[in-house]
Amino acid sequence: MPEPLARQLRNGIAFLEKGLGEPLLLIHGVGLNAEAWGPQIAALSDTHRVIALDMPGHGGSAPAGAALDDYVAQALSLLDQLGIAKANVVGHSMGGLVAIGLALAHPDRVLRLGVLNSVHERSPEARSAVEARAAEIAGSGSCGDIEQPIRRWLGDGDTPLHAQLRSWLSAVDPAAYARAYRIFATGDRLFSGRLGALAMPALFATGADDPNSTPEMAEAMAAAAPRGKAAVLAGQRHMMNLVDAAGTTRLIRDLLSQPLAPFEAKSLRNAFGSFMTGVTVVTTMEPHGAPRGFTANSFTSVSLDPPLLLICIAKTASSCAVFEKAPGFAVNILAEDQKDVSGVFASKRPDKFSEVAWTTSGNGQPIIGGSLSWFDCARREVIDAGDHIVLLGAIRGFGTREANPLGYARGGYVTLGLEQAAVNAASKSHTVVGAILECNGRLVAERDAATGLLRLPEVGRSGASGTASLLGSDLRRKGLEAELAFLFAVFENPDTHVQSIYYRGEAAATAAGMELLSFDALPYENFAEDAVRVMLRRYADERQQGRFKIYSGNHERGEVRALG
Repeated sequence: MPEPLARQLRNGIAFLEKGLGEPLLLIHGVGLNAEAWGPQIAALSDTHRVIALDMPGHGGSAPAGAALDDYVAQALSLLDQLGIAKANVVGHSMGGLVAIGLALAHPDRVLRLGVLNSVHERSPEARSAVEARAAEIAGSGSCGDIEQPIRRWLGDGDTPLHAQLRSWLSAVDPAAYARAYRIFATGDRLFSGRLGALAMPALFATGADDPNSTPEMAEAMAAAAPRGKAAVLAGQRHMMNLVDAAGTTRLIRDLLSQPLAPFEAKSLRNAFGSFMTGVTVVTTMEPHGAPRGFTANSFTSVSLDPPLLLICIAKTASSCAVFEKAPGFAVNILAEDQKDVSGVFASKRPDKFSEVAWTTSGNGQPIIGGSLSWFDCARREVIDAGDHIVLLGAIRGFGTREANPLGYARGGYVTLGLEQAAVNAASKSHTVVGAILECNGRLVAERDAATGLLRLPEVGRSGASGTASLLGSDLRRKGLEAELAFLFAVFENPDTHVQSIYYRGEAAATAAGMELLSFDALPYENFAEDAVRVMLRRYADERQQGRFKIYSGNHERGEVRALG
């Protein structure tokens, strides 16, 4: 056993503490004390601030009431006194019930939940047996036959661990033991049907040979909790955190490594970003008459009868409180020539409206000049939605004009007019579709076996016209896993009437027959076509600047337009 730590005492609550980092609160079972977590304190304090408390009437803690809520209140009080706003909480046996109670009553205080060798919806026979033992202990005025639970926890034998448990059980206050055992006997029914409210990552573990805290119980609890996971240690009984300390600690470490959010936020944001949207500026007036606005692509039409729409605003946005209380707002859908307007309202500039033309609607809401469409809304409902609020608006008036909307996808603007021009041109002439692909920061190119010259991956040079889907199929056939991102260039050779469309993208790995070329020393002269050489020089320059544009025109001259 590790060397015992010196106990600390805060307002009648005794505890052991070691380590720095994210807090981890450990809660022991009936008749034991904080020292029962010795191996876990020693191992986990290298990465976490580990606090193991003595339950009421156990170890050095003062007694408390006779309800599970009193034990939950003790744990919460200790966190408050230590200045801990949120903690990982792991409980063993009855400590597991306390941990569940804390997580259900105060979910904002529990980062992750661990429940070891605890109980769940006992059978009527099992409940009767444990309640009879609780009544026997309460009536005897002592802890009863302490050899019986030791044999149940460890099996027969007389090992140093048997002796240690015997010492701990002999030292506990009999009245406190009786109160705790009564709670343990009846506490599991308090959570019947309620584990679905546990939104945090949760571990429910036990030993394969634990006769009372069975694997079936652990699996049932894990199935009921939205982010629950069950684990069963082979060959272990009730005191697996001491008998198989390494295995139990490994389970707790795995729990502590679980992300707090169900999904990694950046990956989820990227997935959401694959849905192409329009861009809006949402506006309102403050009570004293100052206009406020922000850029948003979270806009949705809801209903025609009655006419409704909705927008979302992050709770962290500086204008969130203003929009939440405002009686009305306007949604301005931007045209593709209003990327600068989008940038103004996405910024933290103090006086955004001084940089754009705007008027007011008949109801006094700010309308951005040049908007593709606008909607004047009365606030109908404010809905709390996670880290955002949803504003449901009743449309009181609107206006629209003919133009292309400003598109947005994967973190960048999409110029739909150029995309449409490419589609239209492709339908009227022979089309070559190619890609400027990067793999590990280098350009992917192919070398023509006959001429020895380089070319970009493309389709449609000979035979039928190419398309983006045909290019993707050709790349996969060659073993190149690539993703086409944004349009980069559209140009036509008026002599041959060949239309060329090139995209930029990323390749996960190269394939046979492909070469990877450094952008610092591209052999431009080895590419057969002048137009491709010019295009690659522009790509290399814009890559270095970190800001790409789109070219449209012919193979000699045209217009380069900013993408965002």
